[in-house]
Amino acid sequence: MSNRQEDLDYCENAIKNGSLSFHAASRLLPRAVRNSCLALYAFCRLADDEVDLKEDKSASVYDLVERLEQVYSGKPRNLPMDRAFARMVEETQMPRALPEALIEGLVWDAMERRYNTFDELVAYSARVASAVGVMMCVIMRQRDSNVLARACDLGVAMQLTNIARDIGEDAREGRLYIPLNWMKEVGVNPNSFLTVPAPTPEIRELTHRLLSKAEILYQRSESGIVCLPKAVRPAMFSARHIYAAIGQEIRNNEYDSITLRAKTSRTKKVELLFLSCAQAGASLMLPGPATRYAQPLEQTKFLVDAAEVKKLDGFDWSDRFISILEQLRQRDLEHYRA
Repeated sequence: MSNRQEDLDYCENAIKNGSLSFHAASRLLPRAVRNSCLALYAFCRLADDEVDLKEDKSASVYDLVERLEQVYSGKPRNLPMDRAFARMVEETQMPRALPEALIEGLVWDAMERRYNTFDELVAYSARVASAVGVMMCVIMRQRDSNVLARACDLGVAMQLTNIARDIGEDAREGRLYIPLNWMKEVGVNPNSFLTVPAPTPEIRELTHRLLSKAEILYQRSESGIVCLPKAVRPAMFSARHIYAAIGQEIRNNEYDSITLRAKTSRTKKVELLFLSCAQAGASLMLPGPATRYAQPLEQTKFLVDAAEVKKLDGFDWSDRFISILEQLRQRDLEHYRA
């Protein structure tokens, strides 16, 4: 059995290779919080890669569900990420509904879902991104509903930025996240776009629209960050600014995410880290913005409820999760019969 530090070192190396933006922001976290966040993010990175990169996506999902079951039964697989994640779950009393929400979003990816409306896209973003933000709040021992709601806002904003950045890459892989009714409004046929992805004026307009939605949520998220423990505020502000900077690079590229891939330079990241430290310091002397008390997005409310009470009122999340897995099994059966 490897020791705790070896497991954490493994997780950190995985994050360095998987997300430079998160790794840069995480360097500002105090050690106790950072270690738990490394374990969380490494497991999330593993989950995403298992579904995204493997041919048999259904098998990958079923394997993730089994691994999660082993973690919550106190018998994780003898692998660095599983062991580190299990320690984090035990130490923070992480509600199981939260990682299950993440896996539900990955199931939607495995089912190759497309989203008819922006609200549906937000529901997806809530699962694959906001769930992670809420889990980080739990790690920070912050379960105030208003702060959790703002963490959800930040998660959705980050995911919308990712989607805007990856439009071309996703299209070349046959994936499409732009709301279908948006495409219809501007006269773009989804199947034609996937056949020949191009940075047309219409697609650039939709990219702009995604980033505009994200920017509103980035702004709103700050009122939650200033309510976090002061030691973690620099890291959370840096995550907010580094991801938002990706959106700015897309703007600089005239909203072309098909032939260009936006990224922030190391110098820019360092600049944003200093900005975040300054903003975190200033926030200690200011009252929290009124947006702190804004109602959570309808699509993220279940995450706020789960973190507060670990179980939705009158509703067993596990039953819902099992239902989602059954949908995946039915899809696999239909493909097999075809």
